[in-house]
Amino acid sequence: MEDQPADSGDLTTEADAETEAETEKEAEAEAEAEKEAEAASDEAASEPVLVPHRPPGRGVRVAAVAGAAVFVAAAAFAGANAAPYLTDRALVQVKLDIAGTAADAITTLWTYTPEDMETLPDRAAKFLGGDFQAEYRKYIDAIAAPNKQAQVSNNTQVLGAAVESLDTDSASAIVYTNSVATSPVTKNIPSLRYLSYRLTMEKRGTDWLITQMNAITSLDLTPRL
Repeated sequence: MEDQPADSGDLTTEADAETEAETEKEAEAEAEAEKEAEAASDEAASEPVLVPHRPPGRGVRVAAVAGAAVFVAAAAFAGANAAPYLTDRALVQVKLDIAGTAADAITTLWTYTPEDMETLPDRAAKFLGGDFQAEYRKYIDAIAAPNKQAQVSNNTQVLGAAVESLDTDSASAIVYTNSVATSPVTKNIPSLRYLSYRLTMEKRGTDWLITQMNAITSLDLTPRL
């Protein structure tokens, strides 16, 4: 008998096994290559990219200079407009101070009772300056005794005050008042008078003092019975 060749199924199995082994090796090699490529890519990504320094171009420099010029111009414009505003505010405040002082002074000068009239010049002294302080004291001393005897009380209410003129150290103000006087001698019937005064004032330190006072309006509204 002739020798029979080995079973063809066995030959096919051996060839397939060799092919599969080679395929696995190739796959492992490819996987290893991919891992190495990924690792190299990660290292490259983690390293900072250095870019050589380049000085700003002429356009950038021009823009920066123009921006600075605009800022300086805007600041100068704001300063120029703020100065008059601050000056006006300061002037308004000075006028308010003068008008307030004038109103307080007139209220003090012409408000009294029989009990406190003798001390009136002392209370009023802080508002007065120059010769007018002495003149006012002399006037009150002259009327204090008869007014005390007649039990005269006088109350002055300021209706308004305004600065008429203002210089560095001098000013004039006008004060409008209602004055009410009562006395048992006249059965306490109120004597009503509408008076307005022009005050000449001078600045002494931080205070504005009255150096002259003139009545410019006097209207007697006392009832006639």
